Amino acid sequence: MKLFSVLLLLFSMVSCQYFDKQVPDERELLEQELKKINWSEVDEFPSVLQCDTIKDAEIKKQCFFDYIAQTIQERIGIDTLRVEYPEIDTINVKITVNPDSSLQFETLYPNDSIALADKTKIDSILTSRLSDFPKVEPAIKRGVKVKTQFVLPVIIKMEK
Repeated sequence: MKLFSVLLLLFSMVSCQYFDKQVPDERELLEQELKKINWSEVDEFPSVLQCDTIKDAEIKKQCFFDYIAQTIQERIGIDTLRVEYPEIDTINVKITVNPDSSLQFETLYPNDSIALADKTKIDSILTSRLSDFPKVEPAIKRGVKVKTQFVLPVIIKMEK
Protein backbone atom coordinates (compact mmCIF):
# COMPACT_ATOMS: atom_id res chain seq x y z
CA MET A 1 0.00 0.00 0.00
CA LYS A 2 2.93 2.32 0.77
CA LEU A 3 4.36 1.62 -2.65
CA PHE A 4 1.03 2.53 -4.26
CA SER A 5 0.87 5.79 -2.28
CA VAL A 6 4.42 6.72 -3.27
CA LEU A 7 3.71 5.96 -6.93
CA LEU A 8 0.50 7.97 -6.81
CA LEU A 9 2.32 10.92 -5.24
CA LEU A 10 5.12 10.71 -7.79
CA PHE A 11 2.66 10.47 -10.68
CA SER A 12 0.64 13.47 -9.45
CA MET A 13 3.79 15.60 -9.17
CA VAL A 14 4.93 14.70 -12.68
CA SER A 15 1.48 15.02 -14.26
CA CYS A 16 1.05 18.65 -13.20
CA GLN A 17 2.96 19.74 -16.27
CA TYR A 18 0.16 18.34 -18.43
CA PHE A 19 -2.36 20.64 -16.79
CA ASP A 20 -0.20 23.74 -16.98
CA LYS A 21 -1.45 25.40 -20.16
CA GLN A 22 -0.67 28.87 -21.39
CA VAL A 23 -3.62 31.20 -20.87
CA PRO A 24 -3.98 33.68 -23.73
CA ASP A 25 -3.41 37.32 -22.91
CA GLU A 26 -6.64 39.26 -22.36
CA ARG A 27 -5.70 41.75 -25.08
CA GLU A 28 -5.25 38.94 -27.57
CA LEU A 29 -8.65 37.54 -26.63
CA LEU A 30 -10.24 40.98 -26.96
CA GLU A 31 -8.64 41.57 -30.37
CA GLN A 32 -9.77 38.16 -31.59
CA GLU A 33 -13.32 38.81 -30.42
CA LEU A 34 -13.41 42.30 -31.95
CA LYS A 35 -12.27 40.89 -35.30
CA LYS A 36 -15.18 38.45 -35.27
CA ILE A 37 -17.77 41.23 -34.92
CA ASN A 38 -19.28 42.69 -38.09
CA TRP A 39 -19.59 46.34 -37.11
CA SER A 40 -21.54 47.36 -40.22
CA GLU A 41 -24.58 45.22 -39.34
CA VAL A 42 -26.86 45.02 -36.34
CA ASP A 43 -28.39 41.89 -34.87
CA GLU A 44 -31.84 43.46 -34.76
CA PHE A 45 -33.02 46.54 -36.68
CA PRO A 46 -34.87 49.40 -35.04
CA SER A 47 -38.56 48.73 -34.67
CA VAL A 48 -41.88 50.40 -34.02
CA LEU A 49 -44.84 49.02 -32.11
CA GLN A 50 -46.77 48.24 -35.32
CA CYS A 51 -43.99 45.88 -36.52
CA ASP A 52 -43.06 44.15 -33.24
CA THR A 53 -45.26 41.10 -33.80
CA ILE A 54 -43.50 40.16 -37.05
CA LYS A 55 -41.00 37.32 -36.58
CA ASP A 56 -39.19 37.31 -39.94
CA ALA A 57 -36.26 39.78 -39.76
CA GLU A 58 -36.44 40.95 -43.38
CA ILE A 59 -40.20 41.51 -43.31
CA LYS A 60 -39.89 43.31 -39.97
CA LYS A 61 -37.14 45.53 -41.41
CA GLN A 62 -39.28 46.38 -44.45
CA CYS A 63 -42.28 47.06 -42.20
CA PHE A 64 -40.16 49.50 -40.19
CA PHE A 65 -38.91 51.40 -43.26
CA ASP A 66 -42.41 51.50 -44.78
CA TYR A 67 -43.88 52.80 -41.53
CA ILE A 68 -41.23 55.51 -41.15
CA ALA A 69 -41.58 56.67 -44.78
CA GLN A 70 -45.38 56.69 -44.62
CA THR A 71 -45.43 58.58 -41.31
CA ILE A 72 -43.03 61.23 -42.62
CA GLN A 73 -45.01 61.57 -45.87
CA GLU A 74 -48.27 62.01 -43.95
CA ARG A 75 -46.79 64.63 -41.63
CA ILE A 76 -45.14 66.75 -44.31
CA GLY A 77 -47.95 66.20 -46.81
CA ILE A 78 -50.28 68.44 -44.84
CA ASP A 79 -47.88 71.36 -45.09
CA THR A 80 -47.17 73.91 -47.78
CA LEU A 81 -43.94 72.17 -48.72
CA ARG A 82 -45.29 70.67 -51.92
CA VAL A 83 -47.02 73.93 -52.90
CA GLU A 84 -44.05 76.21 -52.30
CA TYR A 85 -41.52 73.79 -53.81
CA PRO A 86 -43.26 71.91 -56.62
CA GLU A 87 -39.90 71.06 -58.20
CA ILE A 88 -39.06 68.86 -55.21
CA ASP A 89 -40.71 65.48 -55.53
CA THR A 90 -38.43 63.50 -53.19
CA ILE A 91 -36.51 64.45 -50.10
CA ASN A 92 -33.75 62.27 -48.72
CA VAL A 93 -33.97 62.22 -44.95
CA LYS A 94 -31.08 60.97 -42.84
CA ILE A 95 -32.62 59.38 -39.76
CA THR A 96 -30.59 58.69 -36.62
CA VAL A 97 -32.06 56.37 -34.00
CA ASN A 98 -30.13 56.81 -30.75
CA PRO A 99 -29.79 54.14 -28.04
CA ASP A 100 -32.14 56.15 -25.79
CA SER A 101 -34.89 55.93 -28.50
CA SER A 102 -34.54 59.59 -29.46
CA LEU A 103 -34.63 60.46 -33.15
CA GLN A 104 -32.80 63.01 -35.26
CA PHE A 105 -33.79 64.00 -38.77
CA GLU A 106 -31.51 65.68 -41.29
CA THR A 107 -32.48 66.60 -44.83
CA LEU A 108 -29.93 65.70 -47.51
CA TYR A 109 -30.06 67.76 -50.67
CA PRO A 110 -28.76 66.12 -53.85
CA ASN A 111 -27.54 69.31 -55.51
CA ASP A 112 -27.25 73.05 -55.07
CA SER A 113 -30.42 73.84 -57.01
CA ILE A 114 -32.14 74.83 -53.78
CA ALA A 115 -31.10 78.13 -52.21
CA LEU A 116 -29.75 78.21 -48.66
CA ALA A 117 -32.79 80.15 -47.42
CA ASP A 118 -35.08 77.52 -48.95
CA LYS A 119 -33.07 74.72 -47.32
CA THR A 120 -33.42 76.44 -43.96
CA LYS A 121 -37.17 76.80 -44.46
CA ILE A 122 -37.58 73.17 -45.55
CA ASP A 123 -35.52 72.01 -42.57
CA SER A 124 -37.64 74.06 -40.16
CA ILE A 125 -40.85 72.62 -41.65
CA LEU A 126 -39.54 69.08 -41.28
CA THR A 127 -38.30 69.72 -37.75
CA SER A 128 -41.65 71.11 -36.63
CA ARG A 129 -43.67 68.34 -38.31
CA LEU A 130 -41.48 65.51 -37.00
CA SER A 131 -40.94 66.80 -33.46
CA ASP A 132 -43.42 64.42 -31.79
CA PHE A 133 -42.59 61.36 -33.88
CA PRO A 134 -43.88 58.00 -32.55
CA LYS A 135 -41.49 56.01 -30.37
CA VAL A 136 -38.89 53.90 -32.16
CA GLU A 137 -37.02 51.11 -30.41
CA PRO A 138 -33.29 51.30 -31.20
CA ALA A 139 -31.30 48.63 -32.99
CA ILE A 140 -29.60 45.90 -30.99
CA LYS A 141 -26.05 44.64 -31.43
CA ARG A 142 -24.93 41.76 -29.19
CA GLY A 143 -27.68 42.52 -26.68
CA VAL A 144 -26.88 46.24 -26.42
CA LYS A 145 -28.96 49.09 -27.84
CA VAL A 146 -26.90 50.96 -30.42
CA LYS A 147 -27.11 54.08 -32.56
CA THR A 148 -28.10 53.54 -36.18
CA GLN A 149 -28.33 55.86 -39.15
CA PHE A 150 -29.96 55.41 -42.51
CA VAL A 151 -31.10 57.55 -45.43
CA LEU A 152 -34.70 57.22 -46.47
CA PRO A 153 -36.12 58.78 -49.65
CA VAL A 154 -39.44 60.40 -48.82
CA ILE A 155 -41.75 61.08 -51.75
CA ILE A 156 -43.81 64.24 -51.52
CA LYS A 157 -47.12 63.28 -53.08
CA MET A 158 -49.24 65.81 -54.89
CA GLU A 159 -52.98 65.57 -54.25
CA LYS A 160 -55.21 65.35 -57.27
